[in-house]
Amino acid sequence: MITTGTRIGVLIGISVLLLGATGVYLVRNGLGAPGPSWAGQPSDGPGPAGTDPAGLLGVPHIVFRSAALGTDYGRLAVVAVADPGGPRAVLDVDCERVYATATAGTCVAARRGIPPRYALVRLDDQLRPVAEQELAGLPSRARMSSDGTLAATTTFVSGHSYAGSSFSTETVIWRDDHPVGNLEDFRAIVDGRPLTAINRNFWGVTFAADGDTFYATAAVGDQTWLVRGSLSDRTLTAIRENVECPSLSPDGRAIAYKKRLSATGSPAWRIAVLDLASGTETMIADERSVDDQVEWLDDDHLLYAISRPGQEATVTDVWVTPADGSGTPQIAIPEAGSPAVVRGGVR
Repeated sequence: MITTGTRIGVLIGISVLLLGATGVYLVRNGLGAPGPSWAGQPSDGPGPAGTDPAGLLGVPHIVFRSAALGTDYGRLAVVAVADPGGPRAVLDVDCERVYATATAGTCVAARRGIPPRYALVRLDDQLRPVAEQELAGLPSRARMSSDGTLAATTTFVSGHSYAGSSFSTETVIWRDDHPVGNLEDFRAIVDGRPLTAINRNFWGVTFAADGDTFYATAAVGDQTWLVRGSLSDRTLTAIRENVECPSLSPDGRAIAYKKRLSATGSPAWRIAVLDLASGTETMIADERSVDDQVEWLDDDHLLYAISRPGQEATVTDVWVTPADGSGTPQIAIPEAGSPAVVRGGVR
């Protein structure tokens, strides 16, 4: 005979099993989960292409440059934040660097030929090209303000990397298709004195949410500074040494950047995170050299691209690492580069 106590026990057991199954479903489908599920190793490869972009653009997503060898190499692509290693949509737009928000996108593109030409391609909220502006030099960095009204591009006017001092950059801030200013024309101050060296360079802009403040790299030779810029005052003020390619966190409280480990020999950069209020600097757990302008997945995690070794050097993967120095680096998006996180999706 089944007693009342037995019936209650059975009901409790069934409830626990149902709750457990529901939890597994939610985690697998990215609902209520603490964060995205990351891909494993480069050999796993990306998720299948051909996914309808409209569905991905309607949810929190990551726009990136495909690094999958073949016809998709260099093309604009999209994955869901909840499943970055999963199915991707690949668009018929070629980009060297890309950035996007919920309202617009910026694609720095190469136009093949002799000599090759480069262009700033403005994208709409569906990542369709709507306007184009010619750029001088080899594309290096691209960023946008969170509201999509401002864009910044850095190109190499001479040279092709930040590895040495024999290069020259041009960094321009744009509103729509019109230049707001070339950073060479801003008044730069280091240690209270004007930075007037003829070989000064600026690159790697990241925007604050107020529509006026931004951060960038200033350099003379191998010496670099983090500078705080003002569009209205057209000024750049150094606030810290040995900083390259800054990236401001979504909450505006921290800046992640490349920190050069040695002034001589082959350059190596580690990613560091600066708490703006306290001035505390934290090195992330990834000890590899990273030559990229990192992107914040959220207020606690960083995304950045690293090339594969050896014969696969033309292929990059996007990695994710906690910003507080804990954890272990993992691949977030295989065969990808230049990630831009669109947190709210396109409405």
